[in-house]
Amino acid sequence: MSTPVSFTGTATGQALNGVGSVHDIVSDRTLEILEHRRKVKGPRRRGWLVRRALLSADLVCLTASFLLAEELYRAGSGGAGHFDQTGEYILFVASLPVWVVAAKLYGLYDRDEERTDHSTTDDFAGVFHLVTAITWMLLAIAYLSPIADPRFPKLFVFWACAVTTIPLARVTARAYCRRQIHYLQNTLIVGAGDVGQSLACRLLKHPEYGLNLVGFVDAMPKDQVPELEHLALLGSPADVPELVKVLDIERVILAFTNDSDFELLELARELNDLNVQVDVVPRLFEVVGPGVGIHTVEGLPVLGLPSLRLSRSSRFLKRTVDVVGAVVGLVVLTPLLAVLAVLIKLDSPGPVLFRQDRVGRGDGPFQILKFRTMGAGADQLKANVAHLNKHVRSGGDARMFKIDDDPRSTRLGRLLRRCSIDELPQLWNVLRGDMSLVGPRPLILDEHMHVTDWAERRLDLRPGITGLWQVLGRDDIPFGEMVKLDYLYVTSWSLGGDIRLLFRTLPIVMRPMRPSLLRGNEAR
Repeated sequence: MSTPVSFTGTATGQALNGVGSVHDIVSDRTLEILEHRRKVKGPRRRGWLVRRALLSADLVCLTASFLLAEELYRAGSGGAGHFDQTGEYILFVASLPVWVVAAKLYGLYDRDEERTDHSTTDDFAGVFHLVTAITWMLLAIAYLSPIADPRFPKLFVFWACAVTTIPLARVTARAYCRRQIHYLQNTLIVGAGDVGQSLACRLLKHPEYGLNLVGFVDAMPKDQVPELEHLALLGSPADVPELVKVLDIERVILAFTNDSDFELLELARELNDLNVQVDVVPRLFEVVGPGVGIHTVEGLPVLGLPSLRLSRSSRFLKRTVDVVGAVVGLVVLTPLLAVLAVLIKLDSPGPVLFRQDRVGRGDGPFQILKFRTMGAGADQLKANVAHLNKHVRSGGDARMFKIDDDPRSTRLGRLLRRCSIDELPQLWNVLRGDMSLVGPRPLILDEHMHVTDWAERRLDLRPGITGLWQVLGRDDIPFGEMVKLDYLYVTSWSLGGDIRLLFRTLPIVMRPMRPSLLRGNEAR
């Protein structure tokens, strides 16, 4: 329990609308954040922390890449060219402010504060462009001036090192920031209806977003679901500005209320004056994906939904990436696959591979391949473990069947599932054309029966080994939400999005303490 925080002034009682003192209505975590900020001088919040960490990471990597390129070139040339190296040192140091300003223009220091799910994978294209452009600029300056004469091999080593090390350093910097209390943002949700409560449940499942939910604000709230009973109702939207000051709110999310658009617009403008990050859940959010673009009609912003049909070139590009990825994966992993096959055979009687009918693109059936992780006769024991289905607890959605630490699993099977290694044979499904590296969730026949109407568009693309459902919710996500995520993925597909999802899958797979990280247990 943190030390109680004291607030003075009559505005506090008015803002809290008579529901009690701050200590009675907010969590211990919120009190801890408030107490910490009271002791720290200056506005040390997420933006302050992340910008400095990323800037330090960039400068360290640029300097290390430059020194490595210089030393390798000097070693290769037998120590000659000392004068040229001196000029290059001067040119590099003089260029560092240019790197920082250019990175700022690329938005490489500001998006963590604005976007809850921003990660290093979202930075990679900007880092690649930035390093490439400025490396060529330095080459042009050196060529046109007598101050330095860098050779192309040296610049290539510098470019390759910088492009590789900067993203890795940024991953480390962000991991450090997420462990600091400065990274947490006190967050208020305006709207305690179905949308607002659904949003709150999702945020609580993703502590990596660094959002500390303080509570709801709504003049006409709905009854809160059991998972959110610990969150306070802090008043009406009119109280938000004062709550921002009292509870040091950094982010306010507008998530549908009964207030008029004019009132919400005035609230958003007032919050902007208070230096608060304002997020708005858009109307028709079910079809607004990351591929949505904004254009204007006489100054009026308009959201442009992408076409629901992929062009032949897009399908060809996606299939090419799948084939190349599957071939490389199978070739590289062949020794591991062979060892695992032997271990599975020695661990328990039965086949090495588990085969199961799934529904593929265009409702066509196919057999999915996985390493067997359950004992013989597991199918006949399904009724005996049905009560362990995690999706029937607490009013869940029983259309999916998933069990954590399934008692039918073998000793080796538990390890394979925890590390998601049991999914590797699906690379053969990808090569055959049954699946894709990234795509909708492959459903068993019983689950697919519940997919109707607009949701059937989820199979316009091949099912994937990973996808939005895996990165955002894993096997914890209910059936209805999973179907919406698949629909959103299919209707807003892009190659860049697939690459980002693949990179975001890696850290999830590498968390062995959490079971079923890729798709959960075998559905039998």
